Parts: sequence; structure tokens; C-alpha cells
Amino acid sequence: MRPTIVFCVTVLISYGIVVQSAVSADRPNIIVILSDDMGFSDLGCYGGEISTPNLDALAANGLRFTQFYNTARCCPTRASLLTGLYPHQAGVGHMMEDLKRPGYTGNLNASCRTIAEVLKPAGYRNYAVGKWHVTRHAAADGPKFNWPLQRGFDRYYGTIHGAGSFFDPSSLVRDNTMISPAADSDYQPQTYYYTDAISDHATKFITDHLQWHADNPFFLYVAFTAAHWPMHALPEDIARYRGKYAAGYEPIRQARFQKAASLGLIDSRQTMSPGAGDWANVKDQAWEAAGMEVYAAMVDRMDQGIGKIVRQLKSSCQLDQTLIFFLQDNGGCAEPMGRSGNKNHPDIARPDKPTFPPMKPTDFALAGSVPGQTRDGYPIRMGVHVMPGPADTYVAYGKGWANVSNTPFREYKHWVHEGGISTPLIVHWPAGITAKGELRQQPGHLIDIAATCADLAGATYPQDATPLAGRSLRPVFQNQELDREALFWEHEGNRAVRHKNWKLVAKHNQPWELYDMATDRVEAHNLAQQEPDRVRQLVAMYEAYARRSNVESWPVKSK
Repeated sequence: MRPTIVFCVTVLISYGIVVQSAVSADRPNIIVILSDDMGFSDLGCYGGEISTPNLDALAANGLRFTQFYNTARCCPTRASLLTGLYPHQAGVGHMMEDLKRPGYTGNLNASCRTIAEVLKPAGYRNYAVGKWHVTRHAAADGPKFNWPLQRGFDRYYGTIHGAGSFFDPSSLVRDNTMISPAADSDYQPQTYYYTDAISDHATKFITDHLQWHADNPFFLYVAFTAAHWPMHALPEDIARYRGKYAAGYEPIRQARFQKAASLGLIDSRQTMSPGAGDWANVKDQAWEAAGMEVYAAMVDRMDQGIGKIVRQLKSSCQLDQTLIFFLQDNGGCAEPMGRSGNKNHPDIARPDKPTFPPMKPTDFALAGSVPGQTRDGYPIRMGVHVMPGPADTYVAYGKGWANVSNTPFREYKHWVHEGGISTPLIVHWPAGITAKGELRQQPGHLIDIAATCADLAGATYPQDATPLAGRSLRPVFQNQELDREALFWEHEGNRAVRHKNWKLVAKHNQPWELYDMATDRVEAHNLAQQEPDRVRQLVAMYEAYARRSNVESWPVKSK
């Protein structure tokens, strides 16, 4: 690729200034966008019926990967994505608990390096917005050595913790200071909604960068919490999906399967995985359908926010010189959070008036995934009579809809069958990728994102860090193969190895299963009995990976 310099004089209307930006096509700006708890088929450009025109446009003018993988769970994925290592190598083999084992410390370790830490010496400015979730220290007065600014980022706005209200998120931080949305003088929208706050701060960081650091390329990490539970969305977004899912799971699954097959994303000759629920047996169909309506609204709003980011890049003449990745942290989530009431979060109608003292504007939202009350004093409600959407509700969309999200694959978040680990990957970079709307069938893994960023940034990876596990995707952009031994997974005893078209996979304490991904990516026909030699070969590869990557038997026992 020939080095080119693009000079662009841009009027930044919001600041009333003019800047001149110099960006190299061989050292692009880089944006990595990560969504939360979404399945392979949710986006329109991957077969879904949810309105995602901005992501669809990036796909139409870039690449879509059909066999890209994450690690099946939020914390390990974020650790792996940020460092280019398998999660246990980075110290986050499970969640945010310290099991006193090298692979399970609940913190990014000192021997890994984040993308930001690698790119900074190469002249990049680094920004992060959204969900962090790679440290167990999320308190305002606790250690901050693994907060974003201590791991290479120059600016940060987001939540250190992993989940919470979209209307009043817990552990909300600006740079190194914990804040409350109600008392944040820098950002006071008419209605606070976390997805919008993430998008708005991403665009602001781009604007500020071009004002003050236009001579430097930038790296921006955008980690949405959509569409993780709770199902919280704005009324105008929910209204667009009212009644959309009244017919139940199977019609949507069938439509997604047919659309994905027509787009070339899946092989129509392979059947879908079994359905997870019978709509006829659902007791409250209106409540069940509402979960998916709100879920769709959350994805829709995220796409609107991505549209803001793209428009900001266009208006500042940065879009062609910016490499954009979009991917997801795990498959659709079958966790039953909030689908039955309890004494702390009852299945009741909204009270006529608050039942708790209101929180002060300066009070931080209660730490942890589930608050007890809203900021204005209403109780948080769960259960089958609680219609999702508003701030005082806390309900997940459930296993049936997660099965729809993961069309056509098996299993969910937590598991390393295809439904748990398959993610869309959209790559958009007009100055560096001439192909438009093409598919890439080569298997890849989010360990490859950091390696790609370092490669394209011309950054030198530090010799005192754990060597990168991933490979640069630059050859795949040109539709070439990657030279790689295999890909590996372990989460909660669920484990897998993929070598070329063969995948060996097992659930915790269950026998190994063997599948030919070329003919059976839905994992319907276990060939382990017919291929014992291949099973032994792949088991040996997996065990070698486990030894060198700090993987231990589950459950891991603390020392």
C-alpha cells in the first residue's frame, strides 16, 4: 500500500474553530466498537430484523467476517480484546474475583499491555468510553492501577463495573473521578440514557482530539452496554417495535435463517439448532414479547449512536482514514436475571409515589449489578408482571429470545459452542480496504484485534510483555489466509479448540465433541466416535494451550 497523506480543513461547528488534520493512510485512526450480550444474527446485515442502518452501511462499504470469535463472557472478552492475549494470560480467566491463581486474579496483570499502552509510544492519542470491567477495584476510593488512564488511555468516560441501570449507571467515571449523572456539570442531557452518553462522549473525544491533537492519529475504544440486561430503553425506540414479536420465537428464527443464508453468512444446507421454547406454552406472551421489543430498541439506539460517530468522522474528513471494527463480547444471554420477583425486587405494579428517600444528585449510584431503587425513590421491580423498559424495572429477555439472537447456532453466553462465541465482525476502512461489501470466511478471534492495531499503527510491541497471541488481520483484509496453529477457549470448564475446519468442544465435566465446521457449523453431528485419532490430536493441542496459558480445572480453588 502506498503511503498517502490526506490534508483536510474542517470546520468544527460545535466549537466554531478550523483545524488542519494530517493523517497517514498507513497509520490510520482506529475505532474499536464492542456491544454487550448480543447474538450472531441480531444486526440487519447479519440476518436480523432490528433496524441497524448505520452498521449495515459500514458493512456494505467494508467487510463482514462470517467466522469470527469472542471468549463467551464479558470480562474475559474485554481482557482478551484489549491485550491481544487469551484471557487467562491477561489474568482474567473468569470474572472479577481474585482466586489467587495467575490466570484468575480479576485484574489485568502487569505482564500484559493494552492496545493503548502499545500505541502510545507510536504517537497515538487514546480514548475510551463505556464499559471497562477488567478490574475488581470499582470503588471511588479504591485502587485505580487498572483503570483506563493507568492503562494507557488519555481520556475516559464510562463505568468501571459491568452492569447496571441505563438511566443511572453505577461506578460512572470521568477520567479518574467517579461522578453521578445527576451532578455532572459537563453532561446534562434532557434525559440521561447511558447508550447516548457513550455515543456523545465518543464524538466529543473525536472533536476534542481534532482541536488539540490533530497531528496525532487516535485510538478510540467504544464499549457499549447495549444490549445487556436490564432491558432499559427510551419510549420512542420501544414504540417502533411494538407488536413486532407477537408471533413468538420461531417465525423470527426462520426469517433470520433465510436472510442470513441469502446474504452468504451461513450455509442454507445446514439446519438450525433446536428451538429453546414453545411459544404456545408461554403463559404471558405479551410480557415475553415485550422483552424482545425492548431488546431491539436498545440495539436500535446503539446503532443510532454509531451513526453519530460516523457522521462526526465524515464531517471532519476522517472517515476514509479511520479503521473501524465492530464486534460483540459474547453470544445472546440466556441468564434469567429479573424474570422472577424476590423480596428485595418484588413483582409489583409501580407504586403511586416513591417508597424510598430520593438520592441526592451528588450520591453515586449503588454499586453492584442491581440497584435497590431509582434515584427518585421508586423500588426496582422484577417478575412476570413487570413490563421492561423504564428505569424502575430490571428484567432480562430470557432464553427463548437468546436462542433467536444466536440463530442458527447452539448454546449461549458462558458456553463455547458456536452460539456462545460467534460474533459479527464488521471492518470499515476506505483508505486501506478496497473491497466493498465482501465476506471473509477465514476464522479469526478477538486476540487478533490488538495485533492488527499494532501492525497498522507501526507500533513496536514491548519485549517485556507477554507475547501477543493474535495475528494481524491485514492479510485477511486482502482475502489471504492467516498462518495459525489453532484457536482455543476455556470458560467455567467449557472448553474448545479449533484447528482448520475441525472443532473439538465440551461442556464442563462432559465428554469431548467433534465437529466439521465446513459442513456442520451448527454442531449437530458429533464425530468424536468416528474420529478418535483426530480427537486425541486436538486434545493434546488443547492441553498444551492450557498449560502455557494459565488455564486450570474448573471450579478453580483459591489458594
